[in-house]
Amino acid sequence: MSSDDDGLYRGRPETENQRLDRNWAEILQELRVALTGTQLVSGFLLAVAFQQRFGELDRYELVVYLSLVALAALATAVGLAPVVLHRALFRKLEKERVVRLGNRYLTATAILVAVLAVGVSHLIFDFVVGRGAGVVAAVLTLVAVLALWVLPLTLRARR
Repeated sequence: MSSDDDGLYRGRPETENQRLDRNWAEILQELRVALTGTQLVSGFLLAVAFQQRFGELDRYELVVYLSLVALAALATAVGLAPVVLHRALFRKLEKERVVRLGNRYLTATAILVAVLAVGVSHLIFDFVVGRGAGVVAAVLTLVAVLALWVLPLTLRARR
């Protein structure tokens, strides 16, 4: 975006501070969506360990399961990082840095949640139907995630 002489940006009549505030609000809203999904998956993963059939997981499935629990915890931590960042830099006149880093954390959270979705679909299909079905489910989930991400990334590249 280029600035006009009056300090406002073309396309939206707002000051730099207003733009940063709007961007930060959008990041927080997107984080709410991502963290809600992460919490649901985390809850599912935690509940699985207390089911009767949990003991039937073979070694491979147990490693996948524990990896997914660790990944869910990491996704949650990364998703919460912008809030911690904001608290640490609150009233320090660092909104631009908070927005820039918050955007990076949000992107990392989205990637982690996508990998988590692929892994969970793999684990469920692997356990319920078999290893081959687990691989197919993981590949199809990965293809769906990538397909859904191609359009926004393509639109961004065109700008």
